[in-house]
Amino acid sequence: MILLAALTLSLAACGNGAETETTQAAAETETTQAAGETSAEASEAVSEAAEEEAAPESAQAESADGDGESGEESRVLIAYFSVPEDVEVDGTDANSGASVVVKDGEVLGNVQYMAQIIQESTGGDLFRIETVQQYPLDHDPLVDQAAAEQDENARPELTAQVEDPSQYDVVFLGYPNWWGDMPMALYTFLEENDFSGKTIIPFCPHGGSRFSRTEQTIAELQPGAEVSENGLTISRNDVAGCEEEVKAWVESLGL
Repeated sequence: MILLAALTLSLAACGNGAETETTQAAAETETTQAAGETSAEASEAVSEAAEEEAAPESAQAESADGDGESGEESRVLIAYFSVPEDVEVDGTDANSGASVVVKDGEVLGNVQYMAQIIQESTGGDLFRIETVQQYPLDHDPLVDQAAAEQDENARPELTAQVEDPSQYDVVFLGYPNWWGDMPMALYTFLEENDFSGKTIIPFCPHGGSRFSRTEQTIAELQPGAEVSENGLTISRNDVAGCEEEVKAWVESLGL
């Protein structure tokens, strides 16, 4: 009997020990699983935080790409002809390009200065119309050459061409009034480029004769284009202080 009782107690003790070990093992398993879940959650939280931190940079880059217009082709062309003389001018239209404007230490021709203001206001592309044969900068020789070219109905050769005129919708065209007409280089330019379907907006510094019907000449040379009736003329004596007037004019065009 005593032996049987001892055996019973021993079996009971073993059963309790096994149950305790099983309980401890289960607890350790749950703890490990919980720790694993906590680690996974922490890792996921770190990953999400990293994504949220990186997101503003991506959004900023996309916004910069979207807002920046420099990567897109401009739809506005500012083509101009300007010969800034190095002498004081008199009151004839032949010298309308002779007056100069000094801006930030740089000497600019009247038409050039107006063209730069238009470019700043529109973000368009500047194209300077230049001839292979350079014009003299002294007053009298320049006047004589301009008159001779008109008498000969000359077409001075240009140094460069607009690469792709088809990309533009609007063409600002600037020139001085020489002897009541455009410089003959403008004839070359308009005959060598097709601006059909586009709007041409003339601007011109002058000595009193304004456009001298040069708008009609432009329309004849570019029959497929629309020549705006809202071009701008400014007395050459007022060009140096014309910035606000030019900006207001560009704004009024509603481009």
